[in-house]
Amino acid sequence: MENKLLETVQGLTTTQHFAVGNDLVHVPTFELSLTPEFKSKAYTELELAYCDQFAESLLRYASTWAAKEAVYKAIKQLSPATTGWKKIEITRDKIGGRPRVTLHNHPHDFKISLTISHDGDYVWAVAFVEPHPLSLD
Repeated sequence: MENKLLETVQGLTTTQHFAVGNDLVHVPTFELSLTPEFKSKAYTELELAYCDQFAESLLRYASTWAAKEAVYKAIKQLSPATTGWKKIEITRDKIGGRPRVTLHNHPHDFKISLTISHDGDYVWAVAFVEPHPLSLD
């Protein structure tokens, strides 16, 4: 009985049930790296279309990048599978709407909650990621 209880406690304490990732982007510095080559490597067609619909698209690109980084950091805590930048897609139902995450071709299934905030020259994103039951087995 004692061994069974010890195994249960060890299992609960060693299994990570969620992860949090965040990223802070300094917009003026980010602008220096926002080249056509970077855009084509980092953003999906839907993300490009969303960001480019704004006259001042820089803030949208920085926000989307911060969100991708936050999601990436959280997922890497739960899964060693490779996740490229275009495999993490950030979309919104409407302008200024709730950001949603789609993972393309990832071997695991996650529930992801994402928030993005900006103030002055900074954008901050936080992702809360939880694996679906049995997804990481």
